[in-house]
Amino acid sequence: MRGAFGNHRRLALGKAATPRQRVLATLVTLATLVLVLLTAVDCGSSTTDGIIPRSSDGASAQALEQSFTQVVHRTLSSIVEIVSPTGLGSGVIFDDKGDVVTNAHVVGKSASFEVRPSTGTRTYPATLVASYPPDDIAVIRIQDAPPLKPAKFGHSSTLEVGDIVLAMGNPLGLDATVTNGLVSALGRTVQEPPSGDQPGAVLRQVIQTSAPINPGNSGGALVNLNSEVVGIPTLAAVNPEFGGSAPGIGFAIPSDTATDLASQIVANGRVVNSRRAALGVSISTVTDGTGKPVGVGILGVTPDSPAAKAGLRNGDVMIKVDDTPVATAQQLQEMLGQHKPGDTVRITFLRPPGEAQTVTLTLGELPAS
Repeated sequence: MRGAFGNHRRLALGKAATPRQRVLATLVTLATLVLVLLTAVDCGSSTTDGIIPRSSDGASAQALEQSFTQVVHRTLSSIVEIVSPTGLGSGVIFDDKGDVVTNAHVVGKSASFEVRPSTGTRTYPATLVASYPPDDIAVIRIQDAPPLKPAKFGHSSTLEVGDIVLAMGNPLGLDATVTNGLVSALGRTVQEPPSGDQPGAVLRQVIQTSAPINPGNSGGALVNLNSEVVGIPTLAAVNPEFGGSAPGIGFAIPSDTATDLASQIVANGRVVNSRRAALGVSISTVTDGTGKPVGVGILGVTPDSPAAKAGLRNGDVMIKVDDTPVATAQQLQEMLGQHKPGDTVRITFLRPPGEAQTVTLTLGELPAS
């Protein structure tokens, strides 16, 4: 390599060089090469291939780490552990009156609880204000507590897939635990299984996240990097093949839903406007002779409900909503969860012994608690 540099230098210098000149020329050439290489690396950092100088990588990682730390310091003091006679969960301080928003399945049928802030050691008694199982939201109120720091709630409607989020709560009884992940999907409709004395529910417009959610996390906070609560972690997906939780797939109730219902409970002692679509029927899954689900049977029709006005009656078997087949009661509930009161839908049904019929109706609102 030195001979090659020497030839190049000789062509550049145009005459024979002394040993001192050769040394100087070599140093200059090496310095020039280093400058060229550095320039090439620096130019590469601005291209679309994502090459970033190592120093920039370190600064970016440090800035992200500091963001995580700041979010934890700002928010964790607003997270509480809730202990009921049947188990434990998490909650988020909703206001300066001691109201705490959590999951309905965390409170269950209990009316009194023990609450401990995540950053403290003392516990305080709390009582149930109201629970709304259809959306798995409840509010409890801490009694005789010192001033507490309410969480800052953000708007879940501004979330985008790929946003970084932190889950804060008390999984498996490990208080003040923080995990991180991404917003994996938005607008999911999921079936929450029965738990203890809770019947389960069809949850609408939920946030899917890769932040780990474990038992005890329920009712805690899903937080963005602006230190805003954007969701209430509620359940983890189950792997149907192997059983147990599916890693990296959890769900949270959107903060827009949680704050709406919690505000109603605090102001009125109950939910007065469910904002959930309803047909006005009681239903069950209908199966054929082999046990295969084939439709949704109507067991009862509420007077003056959308179903009644459309002419649906006991014994009818619903098989389709718009162009989507429904074979089970759960599928029908999931379909309704994707609609809001006032939406118009087509219901295709069977009325023995006749053939399939279709009616168009405007959905009503699920009665509040």
